[in-house]
Parts: sequence; structure tokens; C-alpha cells
Amino acid sequence: MVQAKFTPILLGSDINVYGMARSFNEAYGIKVQAWAASQLAATRYSKIVDVEVHEGFEEDPGFMNVMKQKIEEYKNHPEPVILIACGDGYAELLAKHKDELKDTFVVPYIDYDLLEKLISKEGFYEIAEKYGLPYPHTKIVTMDDYKAENYLDLPFDYPIELKPEDPVSWLNCQFEGRKKAFTIHDETELVDIVGKIYTNGYTEDLILQDFIPGDDSNMRVLNAYVDKDHKVKMMCLGHPLLEDPTPQSIGNYMAILPAFSQKLYDTVQSFLEKLNYTGMANFDIKYDPRDGEYKFFEINLRQGRSSFYVTLNGYNLAKWYIDDYVEDNLKDKPTVYGNKDGANYMLWLGVPKKIFKEYAYENGSKRLAEKLIDEGHYGTTVFYDKDRSFKRWLLMRYMFHNYYARYKKYYEVNKGQYFEEEAKKLKKQALRDGQQENHENEI
Repeated sequence: MVQAKFTPILLGSDINVYGMARSFNEAYGIKVQAWAASQLAATRYSKIVDVEVHEGFEEDPGFMNVMKQKIEEYKNHPEPVILIACGDGYAELLAKHKDELKDTFVVPYIDYDLLEKLISKEGFYEIAEKYGLPYPHTKIVTMDDYKAENYLDLPFDYPIELKPEDPVSWLNCQFEGRKKAFTIHDETELVDIVGKIYTNGYTEDLILQDFIPGDDSNMRVLNAYVDKDHKVKMMCLGHPLLEDPTPQSIGNYMAILPAFSQKLYDTVQSFLEKLNYTGMANFDIKYDPRDGEYKFFEINLRQGRSSFYVTLNGYNLAKWYIDDYVEDNLKDKPTVYGNKDGANYMLWLGVPKKIFKEYAYENGSKRLAEKLIDEGHYGTTVFYDKDRSFKRWLLMRYMFHNYYARYKKYYEVNKGQYFEEEAKKLKKQALRDGQQENHENEI
């Protein structure tokens, strides 16, 4: 059987791009192109991806100025040319301009109207409510609420999570102590942080959420592929065991153990198919020990930056696009529920092994991960035997080495905050249960 020909184009130049390029290389032995606004470290000195830099490509009008040239270049191309976004901004641009691009390119993304709703945290929670997807109790704060000082009446206890509704506007808001997201411990801290946000250039809404107790190992990540007929064809669940501790990167996973939950798979499959979704989707989820439910924080409308764990565990990210849009052979195939047998688990690492062993929380999952490391059943995105050169190896080693300083500087601070939050939760529960004295002794 002769393999169909195709041309994948990746948008971006970060670790997500490298993971997709490596997935294509592993599956088909090819080198791919990437178009980006700048050259980032993860794809530098690579033999499997060529990055073409176009200044201003990450937003309009620069994006479409380049794409109009590419339409002329590829309009008579003899094989399918598939555009794959590797960042939220590029996914949004592809959906926004899909009608202009689809005659020349394969654009496996949802329509822009649906995308606008899903990328908004408010919109996502409204849709989650409509289709029965569990999410944390949430309160929206507007700038008018801030000015009227009427945002302090909360429907849940402290600590709470605070995050910006609009991540793009958030990039232009700068002040000392700024983070990707905040954990707020009391009303005084809430007033202080909200005040700093709204007096330093941010004007969009803020999201306040019930804090779900538990460390990094209570997180889950799920990647799904939905075919052009809006049917889920693959889901792969991951169990993050460690996150990046730096304020600007909190929430980025640094170690993922493959996992399985048919209940979660059924929930996500129902949600995506009711939406008539198309393409890759990535969910951030946290287990809530208070009610035994998994709560969904957000959906990313593309594979996640750490999603190479999917390819690593046998569900190659690139093949779903090709089987769907080039081979056209997914229609009658059953849904793949990843990691069901648990026989050949591979641990994904985004940091050196030593950092994982030192900083991941001690529990049974960590012990399983350490066993996989000892047996050699682990891998990274960026260290690839078929893409070796001295320059690349040195750069990737340097990139990994930088995490030692990050964890040394930030980890103990975050860990201390976590235990403080857990203690406060226990005290409040003790007061409600009339067992304060016993619990204080435990704390």
C-alpha cells in the first residue's frame, strides 16, 4: 500500500511545535515546516523542523498578510497542506480566517463563533453548565464591580483562586507580584490584588473560584481528537505529578504519568460530540476530594504544550490528522480510550529526573513514576535520538538545567502556601463539625 502524500505546516516554534514535529517524524520519517513570529529554543538547531520566521505573524494583520502570500504559493499544491496550531493565538487565528484559508489548506478547527465562547472562561463555564461538565464554583468580577466595591460577597470560603478572564489583555498588565494566577487567602489580600490589577492597565473581567484542595498530583490532563464528522476518535488521560513553580508559568506540567478513567472519557466524549467539536482538544482537570468529582478548569483548542506524553504512550498525535484528512479512514473506526490496559506506561518528563525525584509530592503515583524511571520507561519531548547535534544537545541541556534554579527559588514558597491553605481548610471544617480542639492538635 502506497502512503498518501501530505504537507503539514505547524504554527509556532515552542516545545509544542517540537512535540508535533517529532510525532510526524516518528510516524512518517519526514521533516516539517513551521511558521512563527519568532524562533524559540525548543525548535532551534533541529533536523526535523524548519522554522520560517515572519515578524508580526502571531496577530492580525501580520498573520493574514503572510497567509495571503502562502495561499498564492500553495494554491496549486498537488497534496493536502494541513495547518496545525500549537498555541492558543494561532488556533484562534485559524478559526477566525478559516473561510479564507480552507480552499487552499486543510484547517481542522471549529468555527470562530464557538471558539470565542470556549476560549472565554466565562463562556466555557456557561457551556459546561449547559452540557453537564463539572467545574469549580465560580464568581465573575467586572471592573464596575471593583469600582462599586461590591465583589467581596463570595459564595464560597477562602482560600480562593483568582485568574484573568482575558489572558491576552493580561500580558499588558504589569505590577510587582504579578502571576499567571493567584491563590487568595483572605479578604484583605483579595482587595489588595484586585486593586493592583485594575489600577495597572487590566480592564477585563476576573474569575474567582472555589479553591480545590490537593497538591499537583490531584491534577489531570486530557487530550482528545475529534474527527471531521464530529466524533471523538481518541482520548488520552494524563496524571500530572509536578508543575512549574515560577509565577509566570504556574500550571505548566513538568511530569505526566499516563492514566485511565472511563468515567472521565465518557464525560468528555459526550461534551465534545454535543458541541459538534472538530480537531484536537486539551482539558485541565482537578480531582476534588470533597465530593469525589473531577472539576474542569478550561479547554485548550489544540494539543497542550506537554501533550507529547500522548505520542510517548502509543497514540501518535500526528497520525490522527493524517488518518482523518488524508487517508480518510477514521469514520468507521471505534473510539480509542487511551491507557486502558496499563501494560506499557511511559512517564513524560519536562525536567531532569533529579528535579522530579526531589520535588514531586510523595505518594503511590510518584513511586510508580520512579519505578518507570529506574526501568528506563520514560521520555522527554526535546531529547530525540534522531535529532542529535552538539549545538542542539547543549542548548536543551542548558534549558533543562535552568529548572534547578527555578525550583530552588520558588518551590518552597508555593509548598508553604499549599500547606497553609490546607490547614485553614481543616480549621474551618473543624469549626463546622464542633471538633476544633482535636483538629488544631493535628494541624
